[in-house]
Amino acid sequence: MSKNELRILTYNLHKGFNTSNRQFTLHPIRDALVETNADIMLLQEIQGEHSQHGLVHHQWPSEPHFEFLAQDVWPHYAYAKNAVYSVGHHGNAILSKYPLDNWENINVSPFTWASRSLLHGEIKLPWHDEVLHIICIHLGLIGLERRRQFVTLCERIEEHVPHDAPLIVAGDFNDWAGQAEKRLSQHLELKEAYRTLHNRYARTWPSWMPVLKMDRIYYRGMEPIICERPPHSSWNRLSDHAPLVASFEF
Repeated sequence: MSKNELRILTYNLHKGFNTSNRQFTLHPIRDALVETNADIMLLQEIQGEHSQHGLVHHQWPSEPHFEFLAQDVWPHYAYAKNAVYSVGHHGNAILSKYPLDNWENINVSPFTWASRSLLHGEIKLPWHDEVLHIICIHLGLIGLERRRQFVTLCERIEEHVPHDAPLIVAGDFNDWAGQAEKRLSQHLELKEAYRTLHNRYARTWPSWMPVLKMDRIYYRGMEPIICERPPHSSWNRLSDHAPLVASFEF
């Protein structure tokens, strides 16, 4: 990659299990993620703690999953709990090769049983004067819930992200009704990387036969060079989602 090129990945890990929840897949997930050569990863449904799984799965890491994935490759990371339960918690994470100066988690869920949040990080790139803003999201399954979450997301961007600063908003949108385009494109001038390059959204769910357009990478202040589902034959056995990877040029 050229010095002013940035590679972004978004991926819903399904808590480190395959689609059927029968196989623990975190170790091959890490191998596959390293192969993508992503500079910054926005991850959803990443397990922060689970006191019971470690008793059953002998490969369960002793450290939180975001630390296990980040080691030796992504030295800067942030994790935010979305769902908390008696045996542990899971949430969103940002892993970066570049310094993560600040981050904040914003709770956007009206329901205790389906916690959602926006993880907003600020990253200083060595070749760019402006701070790169990264927002990792996992939106709700219910339309009314998502509409409220889009309002909060837009308010967050308008109040905390300068209009001339580069911005990435990526994650699992669960956007059945196409609300994201209206909110993010018309109001905030954000574009979606895969749609820009292929004139349609990427199909990312279910991973073994992608039909639904769940995962997106929106951007502002840079230009996409490529955006694709990685052609790794094992991805469909690692999680219920396929990942999405995009390279941007400043």
